[in-house]
Amino acid sequence: MASSTYTVKGMTCDHCAGSVTAEVTKIDGVTDVKVDVSAGRLTVISAAPVSDEAVTEAVEEAGYEVVTA
Repeated sequence: MASSTYTVKGMTCDHCAGSVTAEVTKIDGVTDVKVDVSAGRLTVISAAPVSDEAVTEAVEEAGYEVVTA
């Protein structure tokens, strides 16, 4: 199992969390997605490591932005 956490900009409600979850869940290998709207955090749990690019693309498809340091 692999787990990665991302900061997502623009999420403000449960609907936002649902949109992000729906897109990220489509990534091959993802087994669970946890979204904390108030903290702007997305945790992706997968069978094997998932590329940051794939997660970023999925978040952008949902209409939000992954904040990179």
